[in-house]
Amino acid sequence: MPNRRIIERAKQDRRKGKASSTQAGEFVREEMHHVRKGKHGARSPKQAIAIGLSKARRVGVRLSAPKKATAETRRKAARDTAAGKHPRKSVSRTRSRATTGALKREGRSAASKSGLARQARSAAKRRSATQRSAAARKGVRTKGSATRSAAAKKAARTRAKRRA
Repeated sequence: MPNRRIIERAKQDRRKGKASSTQAGEFVREEMHHVRKGKHGARSPKQAIAIGLSKARRVGVRLSAPKKATAETRRKAARDTAAGKHPRKSVSRTRSRATTGALKREGRSAASKSGLARQARSAAKRRSATQRSAAARKGVRTKGSATRSAAAKKAARTRAKRRA
């Protein structure tokens, strides 16, 4: 079960009109903290992200299943979404302990800065420049004036640095 503060932060994002992926990002961030602190490990950054997304769906974040995923992954996402729609059922203690035990045996490098950077770059490569631009434009809509101004200043600095 995710931390109450994380759930509250995700709800706050929803109230602000932010995308469901932004809401789910809170759970992914929490998962990375768990791996870094040694609560458990993960085989890869992708697995750590998947655990976070699964928790988000189970809490009620409206995240659709990935379109280019295997049938098994889509089924799992649908099951998590369904679990988020009804009150919590008791979890099998034995199964829960087995899952935690398996994750504890995995490495901790999945949440390393280099590992996450590699994952982010490979994910960005799969998207076209148009898609990336559209996502940025969509994000700007819920940013607020102060944050938007800071982002514009940062972009200007980056452009100046690249010209030099």
